[in-house]
Amino acid sequence: MLFESTGIADLLQWANRFLTDSGGDIAYQVTIATTQSHHVVHGYSGLKLLANTRLIDLDPTIKRHTIMVTGRGGIEQERSIIADWLSLAAPNAIRTASICGGALLLAQAGLLEHRKATTHWRLINLLAEQYPNVSVERGPMFVQDGPVWTSAGVTAGFDLTLAMIEQDCGYHLARDVAQEMVMFLRCPGGQAQFSRYRLPETPELGPIRDLQIWIQEHLNHDLSIERLADRVSMSPRNFARVFSKQTGITPAKYIEEIRLNAARDKLEQSMDRLERIAQDTGLGNSLNLRRVFERHLQVTPKAYRERFAIRQPSAENLS
Repeated sequence: MLFESTGIADLLQWANRFLTDSGGDIAYQVTIATTQSHHVVHGYSGLKLLANTRLIDLDPTIKRHTIMVTGRGGIEQERSIIADWLSLAAPNAIRTASICGGALLLAQAGLLEHRKATTHWRLINLLAEQYPNVSVERGPMFVQDGPVWTSAGVTAGFDLTLAMIEQDCGYHLARDVAQEMVMFLRCPGGQAQFSRYRLPETPELGPIRDLQIWIQEHLNHDLSIERLADRVSMSPRNFARVFSKQTGITPAKYIEEIRLNAARDKLEQSMDRLERIAQDTGLGNSLNLRRVFERHLQVTPKAYRERFAIRQPSAENLS
């Protein structure tokens, strides 16, 4: 995605512009490097970006202020080249950062050992599984642990960049850049990644799979361990053990996640009152609905609806 690199470059150049307009010197000189044998970067969009240089032409022993890795790389050979270069270059830089899947390259280079880090929500589990010594943060848009910064999805890299500008040049400059780009300087309410939890289904046909289907159709029923165990003719203790073994998740967590996902769907696709949504999804009342949203997403149901609800047609379009 080309706007990872170009968006970050624009933010840094706006910082330079504000500095020079006030009589100061520029703070950033941006170089975009590609792993290709040529300088042309082919974007997913079909557009092309002309990079300043190639990675193989950059001396990793030169002192640099900041190294930023955008993306994960296409093939394993490419990833190994980047990771090897990073392992040599990072000790000579003041800070190193990744955008989206780039965190996996930082981890491959050994830069995330015993550090906190995050990445795009689709890659969170992969990062945790492949690099158990990394303390994976599943919620934040970006994480700073000493000289190493990691961010979630593509636009989270813009939040990370604004935070770097604030660290380098102060609050007022970062605020001015954010306002120029019509961005929040800091995401409201400690915004988390709005990932969809992929609810695991048991790979085995049988009572647990049937129960999962039944649960999805009866979210406003009593879904206590005792009631669920009774439906599959098991003791509560044995049911909890079998369910967790077959799905990799406890019944309680499965229930809360599936109710949360259902509530998100209703907030996105309907104008039902919060109390009604809470009742329909088995969360009881609007207060409990709010608690679940704030615990999992760090945002209220009302704010979530404002961001993700289906756009209602205007009166002009209806006439």
